[in-house]
Amino acid sequence: MMPLPLGAPFREEHLMKPIKTIRAFTPALALALGMATLGWAGMAHADDHVAMSHHGTMHVTKSPTCGCCSAWVALARQEGYDIEVTDTADVTTVKLDADIPSHMWACHTATVHGYLVEGHVPFEALAKLLEERPDITGIAVPGMPGGSPGMGNDPTARYDVIAFGGDAGDGEVFYQAGL
Repeated sequence: MMPLPLGAPFREEHLMKPIKTIRAFTPALALALGMATLGWAGMAHADDHVAMSHHGTMHVTKSPTCGCCSAWVALARQEGYDIEVTDTADVTTVKLDADIPSHMWACHTATVHGYLVEGHVPFEALAKLLEERPDITGIAVPGMPGGSPGMGNDPTARYDVIAFGGDAGDGEVFYQAGL
């Protein structure tokens, strides 16, 4: 802004010009700062997502009204799994179509890296499955044991994770939780 010559009368437009200039550039400045901030946040999220994706994508089919299934899904995401969820009122058909033995049934069914994961399987058992890659169809925590992930999440809760299909036949203990 140019200084007023000595003796020149002060007019309101002299004061308004810098304010109008600031007001004209403020949205552009805010947009630039916002984009820069979101860009950094987006890159950080992308880095987190790449780190998380080492587990692969897990597809979970569950009832839309089941709170414990939703809790298990939330825990799986915290463990680093990329989760796709399908809500269905007919979880029985999913289990029948997947040939999960009826004595292994629980409330939700997941698939990851070609394996079936039935129920509230602890993530240590899931990590063991994906690391060892045994010749089985899947693993299950039959029923809904208290303390399992999504059912209280108590690491001292004791229950068995059962392998089924392939080398496991009708079922054998794959992992013992709480030991």
